[in-house]
Amino acid sequence: MSTETYDLAILGAGSVGLIAADFAVKLGARVIMIERDRIGGDCTWSGCVPSKSLVKVARVAHQLRTASTLGIQSQPPVVDMLQVREYLRSTIRQIYHGTTPEALRQKGMDILLGPASFVDPHTLMVGDQRISANKILIATGAEPLIPSLSGLSEVPYSTYRQIFENDHLPAAMVVIGGGPVGLEIAQAYQRLGTQVTIFAERLLPKEEPDASEIIARVFEREGLHLVPERALSVEQSGHRVAVHSVGQREECDLLLVAAGRRPTLDGLNLKAAGVKYSAQGIEVNDRLQTSTSTIYAAGDVLGGEQFSHLAGWQGFQAARNALLPGSNSGFSPVMPRITFTDPEVAQVGLTFSQALASNRNPVVSTWPITRIDRAVCDNDCDGLLKIIATTSGTILGATIVGHRAGEAIMEIVMAMQNNLKVSDLASIIHPYPTYNSGIQLLATEMAVEHSLTGLSGTLIRTASKMVR
Repeated sequence: MSTETYDLAILGAGSVGLIAADFAVKLGARVIMIERDRIGGDCTWSGCVPSKSLVKVARVAHQLRTASTLGIQSQPPVVDMLQVREYLRSTIRQIYHGTTPEALRQKGMDILLGPASFVDPHTLMVGDQRISANKILIATGAEPLIPSLSGLSEVPYSTYRQIFENDHLPAAMVVIGGGPVGLEIAQAYQRLGTQVTIFAERLLPKEEPDASEIIARVFEREGLHLVPERALSVEQSGHRVAVHSVGQREECDLLLVAAGRRPTLDGLNLKAAGVKYSAQGIEVNDRLQTSTSTIYAAGDVLGGEQFSHLAGWQGFQAARNALLPGSNSGFSPVMPRITFTDPEVAQVGLTFSQALASNRNPVVSTWPITRIDRAVCDNDCDGLLKIIATTSGTILGATIVGHRAGEAIMEIVMAMQNNLKVSDLASIIHPYPTYNSGIQLLATEMAVEHSLTGLSGTLIRTASKMVR
């Protein structure tokens, strides 16, 4: 059996693999990327791309229904789910176009489709083809976590892997799970005309409580039914599915299970490569090296935070560490995350409770979004801007809830990445009226309050009296 030899073999062609391979070929390395399913991974086919496309469609429907509040009369929207599905497919096709096997081969990398398994730390089998590589990057991603609910295996249900291929609008839908994936899809279907019920002890449990409360309030106003309990069992009820919690029973025509994700490790034969792992993911050091020094792992397969932007960034760092002298950390404390509900929820750094637990003596300042003039102009009534800092002005974290939160949070991200303080944000001239001008105003309020307290405040006021 012949063996092809490479400088770098990458298992998985999602966000990690695509960015790592692109960088590696630019270094002149001989690279092969092996994908057992579809190039692009969950992000392209069943994650970021179709979900944000669905959110867009649902937002248009919602705007048509609520246009009268702005003085515009319109007819209630009629939703054709076949056309909605085709729109989702069209956005996928457009984004996938640049990552087809042909397009990637033109960049100088080899592409092999099929499941891979380790023979030893430097050898892989893909079907009947044997691959040898000096360095290997595991980037097989994650897959839906199916909870152990009584009766679940006996009823039809969807996960994010199937939901975007749905071609009919159900009368009633139940979503199990209160995380970003479930909430984005739940709100979208409600806006399209389905009656949606969410079973979750709390919406967005990783976010600030006041951010979660805003989303819950918006959802209830839009008609979603929130059951603040964990789903315990499901059963077939005629042509429908019934979901039970301790105190609630809801029937639905479409059940979405959005209970999280687990690393994809099946079939890799990691023991043959000497790679340590658990059900929670592959173990790596700060450089993204596994227990076998020539094998790296990055992205969702690690089992930590699961974001496409983090996965892509780690893919670059892993390829850099594998193919260049020195090393970069594969982890960053400045990691933004966004839930693309309406309003969006964006967060970076520590929440207030995390800052308290870290004994950083945090100072927190919060504005309702209605204090930002652009939000008022845009009729953006539900949201907040929160900055958490130390008493010296070092930014520890921030949360923004609003229509443009995902874009606005990047100013805080850049400030934290470059060790800027609250006073630095206050000193930068911001264009008006923008959402980011609210960051400047809140930072100015925090900086002024800090400077006018204690001895410095006394000195400043004394100096002001002398000038007057």
